[in-house]
Amino acid sequence: MADNLENQPSAFLQTPKSQPFTPGPSESHHEKATTYEPEERAAIEANLKRKLDLRCSLFVLIYIMNYLDRNNIAAARLKGLQDDLLLDNTQYATCLSILYVGYILMQVPSNMLINRIARPSLYISAVMVVWGLISTLTGVTTDFGGMVATRFLLGFVEAAFLPGALLILSKWYTKRELALRNAILFCGNIISNAFSALIGAGVLSNMQGVMGHAAWRWLFWIEGAVTMAVAISAAFILPDLPTNTKGFTREELEVARLRMTEDVGLEDKDSADMGVFDGLLMVVKDLKVYVMMLVFTVYTVGLSFNAFFPTLTATLGFGYVPTLLMSAPPWVFACIVSLVNAWHADKTQEKFYHIIGPIVGGLVGFVISMSTDNTAARYVALFLQASSYAGYIIFYSWISSSFPRPPAKRAVALAMVNAFAQLGNVAGSYVWELKENGYRKSYGIVTAMFGLTIVGCWVFRMMLLRLNKKLDSGQFQIGWEAGGHEKGEGHDAGIATGASEGAVHATEVRTRFRYLI
Repeated sequence: MADNLENQPSAFLQTPKSQPFTPGPSESHHEKATTYEPEERAAIEANLKRKLDLRCSLFVLIYIMNYLDRNNIAAARLKGLQDDLLLDNTQYATCLSILYVGYILMQVPSNMLINRIARPSLYISAVMVVWGLISTLTGVTTDFGGMVATRFLLGFVEAAFLPGALLILSKWYTKRELALRNAILFCGNIISNAFSALIGAGVLSNMQGVMGHAAWRWLFWIEGAVTMAVAISAAFILPDLPTNTKGFTREELEVARLRMTEDVGLEDKDSADMGVFDGLLMVVKDLKVYVMMLVFTVYTVGLSFNAFFPTLTATLGFGYVPTLLMSAPPWVFACIVSLVNAWHADKTQEKFYHIIGPIVGGLVGFVISMSTDNTAARYVALFLQASSYAGYIIFYSWISSSFPRPPAKRAVALAMVNAFAQLGNVAGSYVWELKENGYRKSYGIVTAMFGLTIVGCWVFRMMLLRLNKKLDSGQFQIGWEAGGHEKGEGHDAGIATGASEGAVHATEVRTRFRYLI
């Protein structure tokens, strides 16, 4: 459960409704201290979140395009890409996996950069234009070398989006709101699996031979062009920071900053003297990040069926258009499950069981796929497998809540865990080469990976429980510094004994802070 502390207030605090909020010492010295009556504060906060939700909803569309451009190769394979480019199965798997090499290389540097720039919306917009162009160029490749080059570059540029979007959301939403917003974001990922099948069915069945080109080439050209069009709107719609975003009132931006200070007890900003690599150094010294990296990588291998979903659906024995159409409903179901699961995770402030529950559902789906040839049962199994993504979404909010301050550390932690986990996609590209008996051996591998994921999440939960017990016993207190390195017994856990000179204090909130489990 969230804190297992019946006598403690909420793990991540909000302003008490019985009294107005007055900024504490963590408020920037240049900001005027403001006192809000509860009704006034509630009205301002409601307007803030309404505007923010509307603007951040564009992230969903961007994520749809991000995954369409990345995974349309699976649909294109069904209509001749592999044959036209003379690719054997190993070469095709290499075209899939090489994308993640570029994806891994760029994530941490990109998030270090986006954390330090004042207009992240422009950065996201610019990289989106570039990856849309690269996706378009994929449609003119003629051999294995060209496909490998474009896929590598696509991954290199696309790497900026997901960790950057997660970081931007974490700068605006409290930990009581973040899981649901992450789920809404990831619905772009999930819906893209449905949309890619529907769009693929439309383009591949109607564009063959148009202007003398294969239908699979048109698929890359059309989706790449749409991506670049969406990118232009991102520069004007996406929010930047709670200090400089246009379209909000001064009071709304002030409340946005106060909310984040209340959330942990420390203003969500890096100190002025913080170096470029300080966030990276903090992360590499924190044991928690390595556990999360390993667990998330294993989880990602288990979810590798995503890139092969149309191929797995084809094992039901239907033609390529019915196969693509039948690939969509399981992902719509997964989106619904993810939203409900994330909403409940935010409400209860619990992480572990909201991750494990969907994984267990996925395991049931894997077992059904391995144990029967019945068409209806195997189709139901695809729904269960797709719904296992719901736990993956909660894992991202677990990263943010386990590395809350300073933002430079959170930025690197998000990027490093996500980047390392892409090794799971590289390995997963080869897992599904085992076609015999309806991919039963492949399903056996991902079943084992999900089992290891459950064990890893339990280990991480025990680590956080141990830290919370130390906080309960008073052995040490939270003492993050806005820009310095952590010190003391809690070093590996991202906490410190006491607060060093120059640290920004919010003692009451920090002593009530607990890691979410």
